[in-house]
Parts: sequence; structure tokens; C-alpha cells
Amino acid sequence: MTTRILPAVGDPDAARSLTTLLSQLPDAEPAGPVTDSTQLIDTLARLAGEALDELPEVVLVHERIGPVPALELIREVSLRFPSVGVVMITTDASPHLFADAMDSGARGLVTLPVGYEELANRVQAAAQWSTGVRRHLSSANDVFTGPGGTVVTVTGAKGGVGATVTAIQLALAAQASGHTVALVDMDLQTGDIASFLDVQFRRSLVDLALITDISPRVLADAVFSHSTGLALLLAPGEGERGEEVSDRSARQIVSALRSRYEIVVIDCGGQMNGANAAAIEMADTALLVTTPDVVAVRGAKRIVRMWERLQIRKAEETVTLVNRFTRNTEIQPPLIQKITGTRVAAAAVPANFKELQAAVDSGRLHELDAKSTVKQALWGLAGELGIVKPSATPKKGSALAKRNSGTFKNDRGSIGRPRRRRGGPADAEGTR
Repeated sequence: MTTRILPAVGDPDAARSLTTLLSQLPDAEPAGPVTDSTQLIDTLARLAGEALDELPEVVLVHERIGPVPALELIREVSLRFPSVGVVMITTDASPHLFADAMDSGARGLVTLPVGYEELANRVQAAAQWSTGVRRHLSSANDVFTGPGGTVVTVTGAKGGVGATVTAIQLALAAQASGHTVALVDMDLQTGDIASFLDVQFRRSLVDLALITDISPRVLADAVFSHSTGLALLLAPGEGERGEEVSDRSARQIVSALRSRYEIVVIDCGGQMNGANAAAIEMADTALLVTTPDVVAVRGAKRIVRMWERLQIRKAEETVTLVNRFTRNTEIQPPLIQKITGTRVAAAAVPANFKELQAAVDSGRLHELDAKSTVKQALWGLAGELGIVKPSATPKKGSALAKRNSGTFKNDRGSIGRPRRRRGGPADAEGTR
């Protein structure tokens, strides 16, 4: 049997020597090495999306891989791709590291400098384990074997641009289409999802922060089941406790949610910290919300550049949503796209806060009128992002589909809102 091997090695010299040894293993089919954790997860997700059998049997993770630390990367691979055998390559063969690697999901350790016999034995053992797991999964139709649920993060260019309203409506749209959905408030100091949905809660993200192994039962105890069907994981009521949620615990929480829910929507607020930075790095889609004004667009550009410097997210991998859009503003979506270097969503949210005010003030945002143009625009965005099932997207030729695709000729302001007569006053308000 041919064993497919995918090495993840950031150091060029180590990659060359490891590739040479792998090519000498009998019945081995080594792939070209990936150089960082993001490339490894993306590669595995792409292969798993094609078919379970396309995944490599063995993944080798070098101890100096980055930007995600090796043990955390092993844990994420083990959670998202349970049929892949992971072997860690390290200079430290201490019992403590061995125990940590096993707890993270590794199937073995190979010490540096790498020897042929040791590498062959570890790869063979991991490949046999992987084959057994796949045989078991193929006979159990109720076991999920894909790359895990879809994670969407929503970040504000600054406070008050509408990130929370956007996150809530995206989650509601996905849930209404038949997905199982978790909505996470990772605006750890000033999170307001509980207020928008009129929720009284006892448990929060902080309750999961210090747990090493988040089991389905532990996760179920921490989430709040909302009447809409959403599973809510909320920010702590005491903002100072948000510091207890580290980037490592955030990765574990997101991985646990991804393995349990089909769609995970995370409100990251307008302030960056280690926890929501980790979530954005892990996300399948990173949405950045801005309004068409100078201050907000500058904030959006600043965030995108910071993500690139910290290797969290590339500009071209980020989607920007324009909120409070009117055709009269000087800053239009093409200009925002040029300034930020991101892709601007086709759907734009109209400036019509009067539609939202009653629902926001009563804490019943989930009961927003279906005729609301703001809601229609955001639900159209959910379809654009691919987080709703096809039956929930507007039918071709419908008024909503026309608004979201901008097919009203010569009227860019008609996206997601009724046309108004020429000369009528522009509504300068928008979503919070």
C-alpha cells in the first residue's frame, strides 16, 4: 500500500534533508513540503473537500513550524482531520514533550537529526493507524469525516460600524436555512450579543479558557441555547475577565465549535487581541465591516495592514462589507476596495437605522421584520458568503436578488433598499 506523506517544515535545510529521507522509504509518496501552519491547514481542507481518500495518511510537523506553535497545530489537525496520522519532529525527546504531543493528538515523535530507521518506523505506524481509522469511518455513515464546519469572523473597522448586527443576522440566516449554527461573542471586553438577543446567562467563553480538552459535554454546558435555535457562546459579563481567554484557548474553543456545528459565526468587535486574532487566522472567511467615511475606511486599512504584518490574514483573503451605504456618499465601494486591497462584498447594507431601532432597543434583533431592507441585505450577504443552503437564497429574478446583484441600472444606492424619489432627503443613519 502506498503511504502519502505531507511534511510541514518551515526551515529550508531541514525540509531538504527530510525530503531526501522520505524519498527513500519503501511505498512512500511524499508531497512537497508546506512551509507554515496556514498552508498546511488550507491544503488539508482542500483535499478533504474533494474526498476523504484524498487526504495523506501521514503529516509530519516540524517543531519550528509557524506561526501557530507545533503542539497547537497538531491539536487542530487532529480535531479537524481525525483520519490523518500526525508525527512530530523535534530535538527534544523528553517524557514531558512526549506526553504533551500525545495529548495534542500526535501518533509519535521523531528526534532530530532524523534517522532512516526511526522515521520509517514512525511513518509506518502512523499510516497503519490512519488506514484503520478510515476503514472504520467508511463503515459508519453517521460519523462526520469532512474538514469541519465553516468559520466566519466579523470584525469592525472601528467601534459602532455594525459588526455585531452583521454577525447576528448572518448567524440567523444560516440557521434559518437548516444549518446548525454557533454564534460566538469574542468582543471580550464590550461584547453585546447578549443585549441584542435579550439573553440572561451564567456561563461564557471564560469558562472554557482553562480547559485543556474541551469535550462535547463541556462545550454543551458552556453554550446558551437561544429560542431561535442558535447556540450562543458569549463574552464575559465582567470585561476585565476577557484577559483570561488566551490565543491558545481561543484556538481550542474554535476547533471544538467547528467540530460540532456546521456554521460558526464569531463577532470579533473592533479591538484586536490574541484571542480574536487567533480566530481570524483560523477562519474560512474573514469579514471586515466598515462605513463609507474617512475615519472608518482608514481604520479598515489599518486593520488589514496589521493582519498582514502579523501574518494573521492577507488582504486578498479578506472580504469587506460596506455598511450604511448611500449613493450620495463620496466614498464608494470601488474606492474602499482600492484603499484596503480587500475584496468588497457585492451586497451592501443600506443606511436605514430606523428599521432597526425598535428591535435593537427592545433587545429583540432576532425578530426584525422580514421586510427590512437592512435584514434583506445581510441575508443576501450570507448567501454570497456561502453559509446558507441554496433553498434559502433569493430566487433568480426576485426583487431581493436584483438588489443584491446591483441589477437596477444606474442606481447603486438601490442595493438592499427601496428606491427614493429624486431630491428626497438622504437617510444618514445606519446600523450600529
